[in-house]
Amino acid sequence: MTSPPIQRALISVSDKLGLLDFARGLTDAGVEIYSTGGTRRHLESGGIEVHDVSEYTQFPEMMDGRLKTLHPKIFGGILCRRDREDDMEAIEEHGISPFELVVVNLYPFEAAISRPETTLPQAVEQIDIGGPSLVRAAAKNFDFVTIATRPEQYSSILEELESDGCTSLELRRRLMTEAFAHTAAYDRVIADYFSGELRPSHFPTTLNLLMRQKTELRYGENPHQRAAVYREVGARGASLVTARQLNGKELSYNNLLDLDAALGIARSFSEPACAVIKHNNPCGGAVAATIGEACTNALAGDPLSAFGSVLGFNRTVDVETAEILSEPGLFIEAIVAPDFAAAAVGILTTRPKWKANVRLMQVGRIEEPPAPRHYRYIDGGMLVQDADVDPDLSVDWSVVTRSKPSDILLDELKFAWRICRTVKSNAIVLCKQRALCGVGAGQMSRVDSVEIAINKAGDKAHGSVLASDAFFPFPDSIERAAAAGVVAIIQPGGSRNDEEVIVACNKFNIPMIFTGRRHFRH
Repeated sequence: MTSPPIQRALISVSDKLGLLDFARGLTDAGVEIYSTGGTRRHLESGGIEVHDVSEYTQFPEMMDGRLKTLHPKIFGGILCRRDREDDMEAIEEHGISPFELVVVNLYPFEAAISRPETTLPQAVEQIDIGGPSLVRAAAKNFDFVTIATRPEQYSSILEELESDGCTSLELRRRLMTEAFAHTAAYDRVIADYFSGELRPSHFPTTLNLLMRQKTELRYGENPHQRAAVYREVGARGASLVTARQLNGKELSYNNLLDLDAALGIARSFSEPACAVIKHNNPCGGAVAATIGEACTNALAGDPLSAFGSVLGFNRTVDVETAEILSEPGLFIEAIVAPDFAAAAVGILTTRPKWKANVRLMQVGRIEEPPAPRHYRYIDGGMLVQDADVDPDLSVDWSVVTRSKPSDILLDELKFAWRICRTVKSNAIVLCKQRALCGVGAGQMSRVDSVEIAINKAGDKAHGSVLASDAFFPFPDSIERAAAAGVVAIIQPGGSRNDEEVIVACNKFNIPMIFTGRRHFRH
């Protein structure tokens, strides 16, 4: 099939980024431009000759702009098939001009509803009708029509137009798939919004997740598994899928999982914080007066496990921190942080033995909250839950023992409680001086997790505090913790044997807090 030369373009966009340069390129290539309303005025202000759609259709815009392009002379010109005599005879009979290029993006519905002051009637007015219809019509007729829905597509269209006078079928097919994804994402946002506005349920009746592939990965968790990373359309806030890579090899599937875990821990603290991740569990973590001190204390938690780890920071990585990370004997796979000082990048990419390979991921400001929901595939379906992002510090906490924690111990317990909820269940953490010093993760028995955490902490267990993500079913864990020198405990409570556990803490004069909230992480 011969690609038709582009002679006429219909342009109607809300996002006018790069539009003037694109339109100048079209006119330089001899393309006639038809447009409406604000888009037409924008193009004319840039000195570009434009045909008014209303003059062409001989039908005025009406209903405050609701009705502009919904007309047979527009849709006939888009949908006509150049290889069908009856289609071409029909448009000639009715004075319809064919369009070979349609450039449309939609009313900013998502931006409108993100503003707290937007009312329901205002949201309704941001539902585009003509735009999606134009996009779908052009995409359906991709054999003959090129559809552009994002400014990022303009350059590839111009390149082919300038060299060949038309676009290739390969490009039109790619733009067609992106166009249908564009309208699907738009409809999804509208449906989700009104599901929340008009239905009492916390979750939508129909769940539509739209993701756009960012890149394919070298492999998945293991070399025999293929993998790719996708970005959720409409997702906002700092994340690994929007991060800028400053150095290092291509990210792997496991890198992304660990970096996401590191970022999640670091962003949960307001003080300078560092998280050290290994196999998606923290093996170190600390808060301190400076990011460099937090880094030192976090790495000291489990130096053996920290070799080949991934680090997350909630502050700019400065020279002091880079110097710490460049000390001999330390190997770091990847680092995620809001930013990196230029001098710190220079140190990290020139001094350590691993300088050429370490991935440095700059995510920008991380004050924005993470995703409010957590999704997990199971065979045949999906589980959806609210993300466990609320550390519930001091909310409904109660001291259940005769001994009460001091203010210093309470601060230690708060730190331990934040860290504990990021560890795979059954989760036990030991913390000291607001730094993680022992972790027991993912064990089938809670007492085994206690033993592992104590063994990991070694001498640091003496004087530490212990946090458990769920209740202790028996007092045996308390007895083992007391023998190791644990001085305070925090846990949800709720076991039928709570009283026995409290008696054990009183026996060893260990203050214990019940939080009333469990933090399983499977």
